[in-house]
Amino acid sequence: MTNKSESYEKKSFGKPKRGGRNFDTRDKYERGSLKYGRRPSNGDERNEDRAKSFVQKRRLNKIEKDVHKDSIRLNKYIANSGICSRREADELITQGLVEVNGKVVTEMGYQVQKTDRVVFDGQSITPEKPVYVLLNKPKGYISTTKDDKARKTVMDLVANASPYRLFPVGRLDRSTTGVILLTNDGHMTKKLTHPSFDAKKIYHVTLDKKLTGEDLRLIAEGIRLDEGVAVVDQISYIEGKPKNEVGIEIHIGWNRVIRRIFQRLGYEVEALDRVMFAGLTKKNIKRGHWRILTELEVNNLKML
Repeated sequence: MTNKSESYEKKSFGKPKRGGRNFDTRDKYERGSLKYGRRPSNGDERNEDRAKSFVQKRRLNKIEKDVHKDSIRLNKYIANSGICSRREADELITQGLVEVNGKVVTEMGYQVQKTDRVVFDGQSITPEKPVYVLLNKPKGYISTTKDDKARKTVMDLVANASPYRLFPVGRLDRSTTGVILLTNDGHMTKKLTHPSFDAKKIYHVTLDKKLTGEDLRLIAEGIRLDEGVAVVDQISYIEGKPKNEVGIEIHIGWNRVIRRIFQRLGYEVEALDRVMFAGLTKKNIKRGHWRILTELEVNNLKML
């Protein structure tokens, strides 16, 4: 990635209605995608892959251990529910804000059974440790937990990612590929999919013909659809690619909005690949593969 593209990422993204030749396929649109091939591997890369695989297995083993335990410390139970950290949970317990089976518990180190009912702030909580899985979705899979027509779903691809039941955060249609997040964290799901959150998404769009400069300008200014004006945060041609390939950044979550924007101007979207969602990219994730988010990535999502 060049210094020029780094500068563009930092300064230009987020500014509304900009056009131009600024999207760089070498950075945003080829990382981790088998469609464009991969750089020749060497010994260092193989060692790095082994290290990443080891870290992933260690994270999964920690989750598995929690699942098979009969009891768990109360502060960890609360932390696993996603409410707060263990240290903060200790403070809630000492303040008498947590009940177990209808009784206030203030004892440090109290062990909770899986059958116990734990209540905080009047609401029952569950001890599931939050799991966050990032998938590079291939074409032909739908983004639902199950399908009445027996079609392939993203759940088939992440079946071994977690002992807990995961749910996709938002949806990608069957023909769209790229980044999708799956988690059992209901609070995070609600936050990232709520219209007021304005989660940023970047797509690599391949059209059936070249996009004219005039039409690019019209899209940047906003195309009126049935729901209203579709506001695009950023759109431009992709550096080094023909003009039927564009990068587009958007935050609205209307159904098939990108396809409908181009259809309104007489274009058909031949391929649509989401390369970024809420700051998460598909870097180093092969199509159809997944990985568990790092602690830093989870913290970044929580701070958004």
